[in-house]
Amino acid sequence: MSLAEPILSVRDLRVEIPTPHGVVKAVDGIDLDVPRGSALGLVGESGCGKTMTLRAIMGLLPGRAHISGGEVVFDGTALSPDSLGRLRGDSIGMVFQEPMTALNPVMRVGDQIAEGPRVRLGQSARVSRERALDLLRLVGIPDPERRYRAYPHELSGGLRQRVVIAIALASSPQLLLCDEPTTALDVTIQDQILHLLARLRAEMGLSQVLVTHDLAVVAQNCERVAVMYAGRIVETGTVAEVFGSPRHPYTRALLRSVPDFDDRRAQLESIGGMPPDLITPPSGCRFHPRCDMAHPDCASVDPPLKALGPGRGTACRYHEELARSG
Repeated sequence: MSLAEPILSVRDLRVEIPTPHGVVKAVDGIDLDVPRGSALGLVGESGCGKTMTLRAIMGLLPGRAHISGGEVVFDGTALSPDSLGRLRGDSIGMVFQEPMTALNPVMRVGDQIAEGPRVRLGQSARVSRERALDLLRLVGIPDPERRYRAYPHELSGGLRQRVVIAIALASSPQLLLCDEPTTALDVTIQDQILHLLARLRAEMGLSQVLVTHDLAVVAQNCERVAVMYAGRIVETGTVAEVFGSPRHPYTRALLRSVPDFDDRRAQLESIGGMPPDLITPPSGCRFHPRCDMAHPDCASVDPPLKALGPGRGTACRYHEELARSG
């Protein structure tokens, strides 16, 4: 299912977290390709492994979490944990979920933006400051001279998120990883941030991975989508393919849980049950305890991600039956 010239390829990536109750398999053997210059949406319920995937790619796993297997290939080069650290902030930038916790509260925002060019690129203090001011203008922050000297608590949530984006862009990355970049913002500011990310991708030729719970955000801002469940990728394809004709029951369930504002009488369908325990996940297909079209063998056979075409795949053995049922 490989695509032409991916800037990022992830193969059989595994992230484990030891706990007193057992090992949490937060990411359990996933494959991902991010085509150069495009945006990939990574969607799924909370706790399915989306953020852990991004943090593993960046080499920023928390606590005792560690990569237990797999390979990350960036721009044709397989990365080791040491090289992940060198690329972080240079070729790969990351926009974090909550800007107030991502920013240093006792450091002026301009200095935080300038730190990347100064430390990582070896630029002088004057050149780094000019670079930071240019980035403040680029991300649409008014009065950049004054905002440069501000502390994070003096800015609104929307301005703080723009600062986080400016920091991620400071060293001119080729790939931008965005972890729920609009979660803490109101709807109007969310729209502004998403339009900003789309504009930056078009103007700078950036590739992006966008983690979100909002399928509408993916539909409007991404060319491709990967659906994640219980630490695994269960469906991939273009947004039009996956949203127009889902080939996994979990994807279909996610789409059915989205409000249809064109039909106010339509009743939302929730997904029954709860996401599985990643210490002792269900046997067979991990979604089968919640699946409305599960077959008896779904509890015993663990289906791999099967190729349906270039860049298109599903981890459901009964995807043809799903396609016929609409």
